[in-house]
Amino acid sequence: MASSELKNDRLLRALARKPVDMTPVWLMRQAGRYLPEYRSLREQAGSFLTLCSTPDLACEVTLQPLERFDLDAAIIFSDILTIPHAMGLGLDFVEGEGPVFARPVRSAEDIARLSPPDPEEELGYVMDALRLVRRELDSKVPLIGFAGSPWTLAVYMIEGRGKSEFRRARTLLYDNPKQAHQLLDVVAKSTVLYLNAQIRAGAQALMLFDTWGGVLSGAHYREFSLRYMEQVLAGLERPAQGAADYVPIILFTKGGGGWLEAIADTGCDGVGLDWSVSLGDARARVGAQVALQGNLDPVAMTASPKQVKEEVAKVLADYGAGPGHVFNLGHGITPDIDPDSVAACVDAVHACSVQYHGGKVAGVG
Repeated sequence: MASSELKNDRLLRALARKPVDMTPVWLMRQAGRYLPEYRSLREQAGSFLTLCSTPDLACEVTLQPLERFDLDAAIIFSDILTIPHAMGLGLDFVEGEGPVFARPVRSAEDIARLSPPDPEEELGYVMDALRLVRRELDSKVPLIGFAGSPWTLAVYMIEGRGKSEFRRARTLLYDNPKQAHQLLDVVAKSTVLYLNAQIRAGAQALMLFDTWGGVLSGAHYREFSLRYMEQVLAGLERPAQGAADYVPIILFTKGGGGWLEAIADTGCDGVGLDWSVSLGDARARVGAQVALQGNLDPVAMTASPKQVKEEVAKVLADYGAGPGHVFNLGHGITPDIDPDSVAACVDAVHACSVQYHGGKVAGVG
């Protein structure tokens, strides 16, 4: 669908660094545990995996925050670990511990057994959910699809669970870089197939979550994380940039502020920033090349609605006047956030950002 057919195309315009009437806003994990209606549906589903893998339920969860808040985009409700789960690693979500794989990747033989899953078969439930959401949105706002970066997925696949230091995965880069590259290559190829299927199913923008790129040294980041995100971007099948139905992609490396120029050079359309980076500084470094997304500290959302509005105003002022900014948090919403604070945030972005733009723009709002 062309951007012009959307009732609200602020997100796509901002990612193309085109004028908007106000700064678009969506929030990482905007569909999730902070919403009582999500918790109710999660209880009915019986498990997180059931919720993700049942298209009707995933569609309902995706749309829940848009019924409450004046958001400028929907993001499909899913999980970054769907690819390794489809590879047969036995994913489970353990209460109080998070994701756990029954069969982690620990040897050359384990890697050799891996092959890219068919996105329309093993991951068909994600595509079905995307198609359902597109129909239900009825062109109200664009729909974002996503995947984890190859490095981030490999970390979970090697460790078998989430850990803070990821010593086993990081040690592999030193001890057996050839083996690490073999693993990352098959994950990157799987991610290309997955995102291309999401485009066909109706995703109008994409995001690649490099959650754990920031734990790497500079040299290792470029060799084992950024290199494979570039491989994913190169494999995307989408119209040429500037086409009406072009599908932009945002790269987000948490803790990646030191590598902004290298990330922008991948050919992505937007760079996500965490709260440790000044938007103004980032704009001076790469803002003429890419759009910037971010970057309110998620902890700020625990403050009063009045304080949330003040913090939103600071983020907008940091970016300054002109297009190319997509407001977001520096990471996902946490479960303890009051929905009233989210409403205050979203409303403040729209109200406070008008001054930074040139007025009414045709095709938005």
